[in-house]
Amino acid sequence: MPHATQHADVAADVAIAELDTALRGGPFHVALRAAIAARGLPLQRVQHHLSRYGVKVGVTSLSYWQQGARRPQRPESLRAVRALEEILQLPDESLIRLLAESEDGTHGDRPSSRSYRSFVAASGVLEHLLAELECPVDNGLDSLGHHERVRIGARGELLGRESHHIVRAHRDGVDRFVAVHHGDQGCAPERMTVRALENCRTGRVRRHHDTGVLVAELLFDTRLRSGDTFLFRYSVEDGTAGASREYLREFGMAGGQYALEVCFDAHTLPVRCHRFTQHSAAAPRSGRQGLALSPQHRSVHLVEPRVRAGLVGIGWDWE
Repeated sequence: MPHATQHADVAADVAIAELDTALRGGPFHVALRAAIAARGLPLQRVQHHLSRYGVKVGVTSLSYWQQGARRPQRPESLRAVRALEEILQLPDESLIRLLAESEDGTHGDRPSSRSYRSFVAASGVLEHLLAELECPVDNGLDSLGHHERVRIGARGELLGRESHHIVRAHRDGVDRFVAVHHGDQGCAPERMTVRALENCRTGRVRRHHDTGVLVAELLFDTRLRSGDTFLFRYSVEDGTAGASREYLREFGMAGGQYALEVCFDAHTLPVRCHRFTQHSAAAPRSGRQGLALSPQHRSVHLVEPRVRAGLVGIGWDWE
């Protein structure tokens, strides 16, 4: 019996050492597998503990996560990862950090303008800001078309953007749209301004400094009936962060046409540009395709005839 106890103690020490190593260096799935092994919990028990946190994740999904066959991506899955940190007695942000680092690693040593982790942090902040504006999940509008023009300044900074929307109401009484702007790392939302340009006026504006999120009401001064179409245009003036390297747009559901144009200052042009897509902020990027910079207009663009749920954007290199 003493020998059995000693073997168990040695095995426990090995499991803890493996966990410490995995938490420091990752990747995520190895750290998760090591944490579950160190606590001696079968996946059914892990699932049970998650349910007590109000999070529903299947045993199959947990198994895929620790094998590296799939990655947590949906908001519910990211809540599960945060709950797992408590259930498995791990340091706060330890698993979330590994998810962020594994995604950010696709950019090499170059920091991303908007990391996966920044999206995770901003998602909770955005939910809170939208609640302050009493904005429902379904805003009652379907997007028929969205043309977005982004301006990059002489320092390479995101000067601002202009959005032109064509929408159709799918319920009666819709009289506003809530715009969301996510600035680059190091931005100052308190110095940003929102301008209503056509068929709308600016209502309440909310900002969150740490995540660089700004949300603003755009009031239509008319109540749309179901089936009505509406056109409006607004801009966000930014210019508060350092050099920008990409601009992307996230879509929660499929919709109409989306066009993104990025315009550069004549004295600060990138050496190359490309477009990309992602199924979610946590997913690997795909659909990378080089874009030719127009020498006359100093711009690149992409057009999605019908957007799908996920992210689409344009990135560029300064050297």
